Amino acid sequence: MVKKELKEFGSFLNFLFFYCNKYVLSLSRVFEKYKNQLVKLFLAKRGRYNRPFLHITTMAVLAIGVMIAPFVADTYPIFAASSTENIPTTQSTQQQSITLGDNVFQTEIAPKPRSEVVTYTVEKGDTLSSIAQKFSQPNNPISMDSIRWLNNMTSDDLTVGDQIKIPPVTGIVYKVQSGDTVYTIAKKFSTDAQGIVDFPFNTFANNETFALVVGEILIVPNGVQEAEKAPAVPYSQSLQYAGPVPVASGGWIFPLPGGIITQYASWYHMALDIAMPIGTPIHAAHAGTISEVSVGTYDTGYGNNVYIDDGDGFKTHYAHMLSVSVSVGQQVTAGQVIGFVGLTGRTTGPHTHFEILRNGVLVDPLPYVGD
Repeated sequence: MVKKELKEFGSFLNFLFFYCNKYVLSLSRVFEKYKNQLVKLFLAKRGRYNRPFLHITTMAVLAIGVMIAPFVADTYPIFAASSTENIPTTQSTQQQSITLGDNVFQTEIAPKPRSEVVTYTVEKGDTLSSIAQKFSQPNNPISMDSIRWLNNMTSDDLTVGDQIKIPPVTGIVYKVQSGDTVYTIAKKFSTDAQGIVDFPFNTFANNETFALVVGEILIVPNGVQEAEKAPAVPYSQSLQYAGPVPVASGGWIFPLPGGIITQYASWYHMALDIAMPIGTPIHAAHAGTISEVSVGTYDTGYGNNVYIDDGDGFKTHYAHMLSVSVSVGQQVTAGQVIGFVGLTGRTTGPHTHFEILRNGVLVDPLPYVGD
């Protein structure tokens, strides 16, 4: 019986091969003819159409799978048979007993990071502080100022039934206007352009130049309404290494002594962005072995980057480097220079993207290297 089914399956594969030759190749030729127009549409308007396109494509793939599954199972029983061979009989099932706990039907849903503004209806007893706390999540607090700015509030007085908008993060929700760039928007709201680029739900018409689409809604993390301009980081081309860096307790050091933290750890950016001029030496935050080095590639946005494995569950990661002065397998000590600050990869200014992984999981680096 099995041989017969395998023979039928072989016949099905032969049929599929000839079908693909006849129809799929012809469809591919049509696609090649018009693909430039499709690429132009989705590249130029990616800020508007990428999500609907992905959603529709996913639904279409699922629908096709649901429709052809019964046909395949009925036509080629070998698939159905293999999935039922180990199913116990009714008699053996009846002899088993399972003890269920009181909370077996309760499901704990992990808080899902929000990508968009939500509307909340004020209830009895609500205050601006309690609403901000209600929508805050671990590593993602929502400030009262952010709610005030989004709703143009001149006072904190609330009335039951009022509808107020809640931003997804602390900062500014901004509608892109003609002539805007991530740099001008960051300057306007006294924040760092890299934070705008790193927010995962912000989309750009061009991921290399961070071009924006007029009218799209942009989230500006940690932006401040009508605040004074923060001091800029100088764009020097080179700095000389000033000598060894003292190692603190626990063997950890800050990788860029004197550097300015422009972006702290959050749910979407579990790292520190440390700004310093191009060419500033980067020091190993912990002793270990160089486990990975990537040079001359984009590497998913990290650019030139280095991993150091301490052999005891910790790894440190340094990205956007101008150049690397170590190699894989090399032993380094805490404070040793491993490279220099650069602008490689997905970055808007010279800085080092610094991560700590503990047993393969990203953790907030500040408790390890902070003062």
